[in-house]
Amino acid sequence: MTADQLLENLRSGSPDAFRQLVERYKHKVLNTCFRFVADKDDAEDIAQETFVEVHRSLPRFREESSLSTWIYQIAVSKSLDFMRKKNRKKRRGLFGGTIRLDDHPVDIPAPESENPEKQLQDKERNIILQQALDSLPKNQCAAFVLSKYDGMSYQEIANTLKTTVGAVESLIHRARKNLQKKLYNYYKKHV
Repeated sequence: MTADQLLENLRSGSPDAFRQLVERYKHKVLNTCFRFVADKDDAEDIAQETFVEVHRSLPRFREESSLSTWIYQIAVSKSLDFMRKKNRKKRRGLFGGTIRLDDHPVDIPAPESENPEKQLQDKERNIILQQALDSLPKNQCAAFVLSKYDGMSYQEIANTLKTTVGAVESLIHRARKNLQKKLYNYYKKHV
């Protein structure tokens, strides 16, 4: 079933259509949310909120973008809202919002023969990278994550973030520079 057919079935009130929509997009939405919040449980909650919002907002969907782009816009927006709330809580509590490393996805599994010291170093690097990403302005973080982790084109990112391709290029460039500076400063102090 094409996205247009699915949209038509959703608008006609087909009870099966929403289930099909969730099945079609759940993994990408969940992965997108996870890339922002770095916690499996939080990502699942945000993905669920995303689909609730999709269901509720469907009558207002004007087809200015594709159905998938619209869904990702909602997922990114919900993820960024969650991060803002999390950052507010962090400021209130000294140890709030710690990263749970066990929830980070591993794209390439480490070989069984890898030594524990190397595994610990990799975990530490993941924490440092996640902290650096969390410290970026939200629009830079969103553009960078959608590009590098989700593999979206600049045009797809522009559609998702409701901006121009030029703005996306600028956001990603600034994100790279900021990450480079933050990581350089960290390693200069600690290595």
